[in-house]
Amino acid sequence: MTLPTGRYAPSPTGEMHLGNASSALLAWASIRSRGGRFILRMEDLDRQRSRADLARQLLEDLRWLGIDWDEGPDVGGPRGPYTQSDRIDLYRAAADRLHDRGDLYPCFCTRKEIAAAASAPQEPDELRRYPGTCRELPPQVSESRIARGDRHAWRFRVAADARPAFVDRFHGTQIVDRQPGDFVIHRADGVIAYQLAVVVDDIAMEIDEVIRGDDLLASTAWQCLLFDAFGKPSPTFGHVPLLLGPDGRRLSKRHGGITLRELREAGWTAEALVGWLAYQLGLMEHAEPLTASEWATSFDGSALRPHPRGIVVDLESMSKP
Repeated sequence: MTLPTGRYAPSPTGEMHLGNASSALLAWASIRSRGGRFILRMEDLDRQRSRADLARQLLEDLRWLGIDWDEGPDVGGPRGPYTQSDRIDLYRAAADRLHDRGDLYPCFCTRKEIAAAASAPQEPDELRRYPGTCRELPPQVSESRIARGDRHAWRFRVAADARPAFVDRFHGTQIVDRQPGDFVIHRADGVIAYQLAVVVDDIAMEIDEVIRGDDLLASTAWQCLLFDAFGKPSPTFGHVPLLLGPDGRRLSKRHGGITLRELREAGWTAEALVGWLAYQLGLMEHAEPLTASEWATSFDGSALRPHPRGIVVDLESMSKP
């Protein structure tokens, strides 16, 4: 019998904080509650910001919370390597497959040009719908520009009638009501884009459940298109609420005192923190000590309500471990 398989895939670009811990615990508890296999994957494609010491700290923080994993960068496993920077050849091979099928085309547009032509220029760069400027460039024009060294990315060609749909565990059926636009899978600076890497990894590691933050809900349609392009089913997706500070902004170092290291130094135990997070998410009536294992044993995904705008957490209570 094939075990259900989930994963947590942090980026070692900063210390683990309350928001990261919330997503990690939810992903872990969900798959463990079903007796499934859990994989830890380190997403370090951003080589300028990724740091080995932060990767080591992430492992320590996760174990302190009570989270364990069956496969990962430090324990190995049959589907490794488990660090994206060690998987670059796999991503390039996947990109070559798409290119050979005619699914990719070179894009010479700058971010400024795309923003100027976009129907919603206020959207973040990674979600802005590409207007298709380079989509129909004659091959000889593209080849000539590449030959002379013009900077270019590679975009995935989305069918004009594509309307990706998927069922989110917490948000229900999600249907993109317009063609989502061609998206980058290989950046102009040579870095493999997140959308391609995450799909290649999830296929190779046989991931069938993805629990992650609501900030990734909007890009899920692109990933579904890539799963389909590779002839593989998409995993079950569940996007969970982001934790916000009193100012309504996503938790970050600007709020202070929210990293797991800082909380440990302030006297917090893992059980107190896990219980506090469960309470903030609406999964407990009171903030009482709770181990990660106890959370997994009693985990009920249906009790987690969607909060598209995020959950404003009471950071004042963090001073009272």
